[in-house]
Amino acid sequence: MGFQNRDIISIRDFSKQELLHIIDVAAKIQADRSKYSGLLKGRIMASLFFEPSTRTRLSFEAAMHRLGGSVIGFSEPDNTSISKGETTHDTIRIVDGYCDVIVMRHPEAGSVSKAAEAASNPIINAGDGTNEHPTQTFVDLFTIMQTKGTLQGLNIGFLGDLKFGRTVHSLTHALSHFSPKFYFISPPSLKLPEKYIKEMESSGISYVEEEELTKVSRELDILYVTRIQKERFLNSEDYAKVKGFYKLDTSFLRHAKPEMKILHPLPRVDEINPGLDEARQSIYFQQAHNGIPVRMALLGLIIGGL
Repeated sequence: MGFQNRDIISIRDFSKQELLHIIDVAAKIQADRSKYSGLLKGRIMASLFFEPSTRTRLSFEAAMHRLGGSVIGFSEPDNTSISKGETTHDTIRIVDGYCDVIVMRHPEAGSVSKAAEAASNPIINAGDGTNEHPTQTFVDLFTIMQTKGTLQGLNIGFLGDLKFGRTVHSLTHALSHFSPKFYFISPPSLKLPEKYIKEMESSGISYVEEEELTKVSRELDILYVTRIQKERFLNSEDYAKVKGFYKLDTSFLRHAKPEMKILHPLPRVDEINPGLDEARQSIYFQQAHNGIPVRMALLGLIIGGL
C-alpha cells in the first residue's frame, strides 16, 4: 500500500485493505497521540476552504498542529485574490509553492480533482459540492469500527438528504466492501441518485428504499442521519417542501434496537432534538472528535512516512 505523497480525491481510489489500514493507524494514534507529536515538524499544510466548514477545517488544522506542523490558508475566499478574478487553477499553483500538502473544500463537484492537476504536492478533498467527502468517510468508518467492533455485515440506515448528501455518497461506496444491507430513508425528492443504486445492484448489495423511518428502524445497527441542505436547493420553495421532514427525539428510541448507534456528520438543524444527545445510542459528537486521530493518520501517511 503506497500512501506517501498520494492525493485523496475519491473514496473510490481506496481498496478495502487500504481503508482498514487507515483505521488501524488512526486507532494507534488515538491510543498514544504523544508518540506522533513531532512527526510533521517543519511541514506546512495549506487549508483552502472555498465553502463554510467547522469540523473538517478545524480538525484538519488541529491534526496538523498536533503532529508538530503548521497551517496556512483561508476560510473566506472573498479575502483573497479570487475576489480580483484569479482562477482556482492559479490559486492552487501559487499556494502549492508555499506548502507540503493542500486540504481543499469547494462547492463545485470535481473541483478538487481539477486542482490536483495543477498541484505538485498532494491534495486532499475536504468536500467538493454534492460529489464526495472522502475524509469524512474515513472518520465514519473509524467510528463504526470503534463502536461496533466490525464493519462487516451491518444493517446501515441513511436518513434525510440522500440526493445532495456527499457524505452518504462516499460512505455507501466504502461500506460496500463489507457486505452490508442498506436502508435508504428519505422524502421522494431527496432519494439516492440512480447511479448509486445501479452500482449497488451491479455489485449485489442488498438495499431497501423507504420514506417512513419507523418501518425499518428496528432492523438497523447504524442510523446515519443527515440534514436537509438548504444551500443545495435551487429555489426556496423546493426546500420548504422537505424542511423538517424528519425530526428525531428520545421517543424514536422505542422503535430501535437498544444497541443501535446514531451518527450524523453535522451540523444539524432540527433533525435531531438536543434531548437525544445524552442517549447512549447517540455518538455523533464522538464521531466529530474522531476527526482528529483520523486526519492525523491521513496526514502522517501522506507526508510523514507512517
